[in-house]
Amino acid sequence: MLTKEEQEKIKNILENDGVIAFVTDTVWGLGCLPESEKAVKKIYDIKHRDLKKPLILMSHDIYPLIKYVSEISKEGQKLIKQHFPGALTLVLNKSNETPDYITSGLNTVGIRVPDNEVFADICKCFPTQVLATTSANLSSQPPALNYDEAVEYIGNEVDYVVKPYGLTANGTASTVAGVFADGVKIFRQGDVII
Repeated sequence: MLTKEEQEKIKNILENDGVIAFVTDTVWGLGCLPESEKAVKKIYDIKHRDLKKPLILMSHDIYPLIKYVSEISKEGQKLIKQHFPGALTLVLNKSNETPDYITSGLNTVGIRVPDNEVFADICKCFPTQVLATTSANLSSQPPALNYDEAVEYIGNEVDYVVKPYGLTANGTASTVAGVFADGVKIFRQGDVII
């Protein structure tokens, strides 16, 4: 979907501590490379986001995300098979690969694989294929649901707003579920019912 020129532009922005906005299957997102502490800080600044609220890691596939978690239980694996790609964010114990500045010092990290072709193309633009992400909006405001809203809400603050190529967000944030030794805990209910 993305043109070669746009792929190069996205790669260049991300590898130079940049922040992009993009469509997903749920709401519009903001993202940067997880290894860029400078870009992560920029996301918090753009959103006026509380530093105690972690970002989540997203990719077009589960495999690039695996190194960021310490292990995935049988229950976690079952949920991944059922709902990835899709509107489920899984909160798991993080590995040493996940920087504290992404998780706000917590020992867990949220991971998700959106069901969106444009987002998948974005991930394929750079070698690590993982973005540190959050919704595209100012904190406490509703998230952007289309290109025009993304431009209006945060367009002047980010380095690039990726065109959606006709794909749309459905408007409901993902279900957030923690998978722990004592079972599954729902932190936020979205479209996915567990």
